[in-house]
Parts: sequence; C-alpha cells; structure tokens
Amino acid sequence: MTLPISLAIFFTIWWIVLFAVLPFGVRSQHEDADMAPGTDPGAPVAPRLLLKAAITTGVTCVIFAGLWWYVNSK
Repeated sequence: MTLPISLAIFFTIWWIVLFAVLPFGVRSQHEDADMAPGTDPGAPVAPRLLLKAAITTGVTCVIFAGLWWYVNSK
C-alpha cells in the first residue's frame, strides 16, 4: 500500500469513526436544565471534542493496523 493511499484510507476511517463516537456522552442544555440565553435547547453542554478526537484516533489506528496487516500479508 503506498503512502498516499494509506493516508487517504486512514483519513476516511478517521471521519467515519468520529461520526460514530460523537454522540457518546453528550447531554443537551435542555436535559441539564442549564440554558444559556439565545442558544438552542438541543446544543450540547460539554461536547468534550478533544477527548473524542483522541478516542477516534486510537480506534482508527487499531482498525487501520488490522487493514494494513491484511493487505500486506498476502
């Protein structure tokens, strides 16, 4: 697998995993009864995006390593 193809596959897997991880642990302002004036009630209180990006990167590395091993083991 060449480097550009590997990077493209990693990037694609990363985004797919990110969209799977984003909803975990999110509480809306309406659920917490912590409404900021002028905001949507469905807006998250604390999205913790850096933590989710780190989790996404870890999961993606595991998936990509398995894929890389499968492709290069033949």
